Amino acid sequence: MRSQQVIEFGKPLEAREYETPTPTGTEVLLKISACGVCHSDLHLWEGYFDMGGGQKLDLAERGMTLPFTMGHEIVGEVAALGPDATGASIGDKRIIFPWIGCGSCARCEEGDELLCMSPLTLGARYNGGYSDEVIAPHPKYLIPFDGIPAELACTYACSGLTAYSALKKLSHLGENDTVVIIGAGGVGLSAVHFAPSVLKCKIVVADIDETKRAAALEAGASAVFDNSDPEAVQKMMELTKGGAGAAIDFVGAPSSAGFGLNILRKGGTLVVVGLFGSSITLPLPTLPLMMRSIIGSYVGTLAEMRELMALVQAGKVAPIPYEVRPMEDANASLMDLKAGNATGRIVLTP
Repeated sequence: MRSQQVIEFGKPLEAREYETPTPTGTEVLLKISACGVCHSDLHLWEGYFDMGGGQKLDLAERGMTLPFTMGHEIVGEVAALGPDATGASIGDKRIIFPWIGCGSCARCEEGDELLCMSPLTLGARYNGGYSDEVIAPHPKYLIPFDGIPAELACTYACSGLTAYSALKKLSHLGENDTVVIIGAGGVGLSAVHFAPSVLKCKIVVADIDETKRAAALEAGASAVFDNSDPEAVQKMMELTKGGAGAAIDFVGAPSSAGFGLNILRKGGTLVVVGLFGSSITLPLPTLPLMMRSIIGSYVGTLAEMRELMALVQAGKVAPIPYEVRPMEDANASLMDLKAGNATGRIVLTP
């Protein structure tokens, strides 16, 4: 097994060779066909999340050990089964749902693995897809993608699922409302593609990058804005006739979250998805006085993953742009993502 691994936080990935793992119990061994490169991989590679005010959430202190194989948008072919692994067959081609809980806490027992406080996420807590082989803990996490190219299918495990779950949190909005998507990277573009299947309202996109704004228009956004424009808030308020019903911040920076709050109408909702980091100062009286809500949205559930793939396989969702690169380019791909030089998704293949 050949893996591109984090050997030291913040340093270039290195290729390492290991013995092919043997699946035990309910485990499934898959030969990897494709793995997407996600912005959250950058935080894992750096070894921390920026909490603002000089504070960091240190991943080493939270149990992440090196060397480690990142990558959670994984598609592969079943190569071997543990003795208790039922529901999968050798040769099955599957997306791996990576957002896996411990299986024994109260949240997991209720089926809410996404709320588990001790997750076993592939590519974040458990070695992932920057490799040519990977172990999935149970066949229930394997999702069919018949009719979809593997290089596109892998992006639905995070980019697609994250966008879909965030949009579903706003399904109460009517057709006269507007949802503003902030950030038109891989996840934001996925949201533009999924929105007509989930929401009734108008979709507007804000991004500081002209190329990404053009991609959002091509993907179906009704309008685009440069949120770094000093008049962007005023223009957005005019377009929405008093403010948007919701904004989804796929960046998660102080500037993007602040912009999202400032363009909401009374009763509007800000959904924060991005993990760029730092913090914001918020006048608390504005929340009750304007009846606004701020909620977090993190990827999605196994049930949502199955709903999403049903939409994709029914042809109801246009594909996002993606670029395929060899697995050996994993480190260069991370650096391109860090520099903002990626439109859509970068996908690695062994």
